[in-house]
Amino acid sequence: MQSHDFFLILLIILITARVFAELAARFKAPSVIGELVAGVVLGPSLLDLIEPIEAVKLMAEIGIILLLFEVGLETDPKQLVRTGPKSLVVAMAGFGVPLLLGFSIGYWVFGLSLLISLFIGGTLTATSIGITVRVLTDLKRHQAREGQIILGAAILDDVMGVVLLALLYEFSTGGGVTLGNVGKVIMFVAAFMILAPMAAKLMSGIIKRFNATTEVHGLIPTTIVALVLFFAWIAHSMGAPELLGGFAAGLALSRRFFLPFGAALHVDLSFAEDVETEMKSIIHLFTPIFFVVVGLSMNLREIDWSSPFFLVFSNTFLFVAVVGKMACPMLIRESWPIRWIIGTAMTPRGEVGLIFAELGWESGILNNEIYAGMVLVIALTTLLSPFALKGLYSHYSDRLGRGNK
Repeated sequence: MQSHDFFLILLIILITARVFAELAARFKAPSVIGELVAGVVLGPSLLDLIEPIEAVKLMAEIGIILLLFEVGLETDPKQLVRTGPKSLVVAMAGFGVPLLLGFSIGYWVFGLSLLISLFIGGTLTATSIGITVRVLTDLKRHQAREGQIILGAAILDDVMGVVLLALLYEFSTGGGVTLGNVGKVIMFVAAFMILAPMAAKLMSGIIKRFNATTEVHGLIPTTIVALVLFFAWIAHSMGAPELLGGFAAGLALSRRFFLPFGAALHVDLSFAEDVETEMKSIIHLFTPIFFVVVGLSMNLREIDWSSPFFLVFSNTFLFVAVVGKMACPMLIRESWPIRWIIGTAMTPRGEVGLIFAELGWESGILNNEIYAGMVLVIALTTLLSPFALKGLYSHYSDRLGRGNK
């Protein structure tokens, strides 16, 4: 592709994302819905104007990493620790229930092979943390108690999904899966999440010192983006998702960051505010590209809507996809409104589910009907969940307001 063609594609993506985001806001819907719809309109499902080429996918990857950096900046680690047990319960149930239901129904009800059933169950375990976080941020609920539970659960869910994806990849390519390999991946992920915020905090001190003496504008966004991308690379190298690198860097630079054994790393509030202010424009430039690419990746034309197998298959697993996630918060002690909100927020599969489905498709394990059915389930949970979440917040606004006082 010529460079000028890429420029045109990027122009179309940015402008279309903005137009549809504005339309969504006019209809009182989260702006992320408009950006997802922009991808569906531009992609093979409707106009087929744009393909998610590798360069655009890379920019989308930067977008989700920076979005998680912003989430980390605004996350209160103390509150995240307080909600930790509840987040763990929600994550374990939200991962295990859809996996077991999806596998069991695929294997015993539809008579599919062991590997196909595992891929179906794996696809249903996903939670799109990017979409969930964006909707909560749009609704200004990401700092609320349920927002912190959802954030913690979605991060844990994503880590477990990455481990499962690695195992399924080895399985699909004929490689052996051992407990030693599983343990190594889990150990690397845990080590990264413990050590990365400490390292990022130390590196931010160097950035702050240079920023106080430099005469050249733009030091903070340049060095912070470099820091975020570096930690994304480290995360991938250690077997963790790249987006956790962005989250860890944001967490370390947060105004609320706290290390009980590191008084020397005391947070400079003015520096943290400068980072937050100067990074917002860059974050808001890249994140819409990510959500448009999610829409571009869905090809709704591939679906044979008249196929009896497809209709039964897709409706069955759509039911499993919703029930599996809605059941996860029922195991924690919270009010019913918060339980419904947490379950709904964990429902969209988005890009994470697509990764599972596309791996099964590209490796030849999933046929066209099964792949199309899973794509439809992913599309519906991704597109409809934000509307449902917004509706729940509107319905329970009075009760939630009283509960937060």
